[in-house]
Amino acid sequence: MKTSRTLLVAALLTFLAAAALRAEEPAPASTEADLQLLLDTIRSNRRALVAVNLQLSAEEATKFWPLYERYQQEMNAIGDRVSAIVQDYSANFRDLSNDKALELMNKYLEAEADRVKVRRTYLPEFSAILPGRTVARFYQIENKMDAVVRYDLAAAIPVVDEKPAP
Repeated sequence: MKTSRTLLVAALLTFLAAAALRAEEPAPASTEADLQLLLDTIRSNRRALVAVNLQLSAEEATKFWPLYERYQQEMNAIGDRVSAIVQDYSANFRDLSNDKALELMNKYLEAEADRVKVRRTYLPEFSAILPGRTVARFYQIENKMDAVVRYDLAAAIPVVDEKPAP
């Protein structure tokens, strides 16, 4: 059972990774569409991955899923902000000014701080309805899915040149 669950998760994560952006220097129009496709794919499969890996009792599930939906809405809003930052960067990376680079980094770090804040805020709520080990497992699953997204984004986002193009 544990092995099949692990294989399912690995297969789904591989699928998600394959759906990601892979261009070295993406064109802004295709980046936006591809990024939205990636986000939609992840969001639609995220709940299934959590369900398969937590295997909640009926009582736990009744309390967990409404809280999870609220949590995901807040996390998705942050994800949308990061997506907008990536799109902005992709559209401007070739002639990125120092000021624009710092603006984008500040926006990104604010979004990451908000992501941590949401996770901290929901921890006591998840802990009130699930055992501590299950809550830890849930956060681990979330972190693994986020790692796949970050990996795919890192592969798709070109590194800024030290000096702007002439």
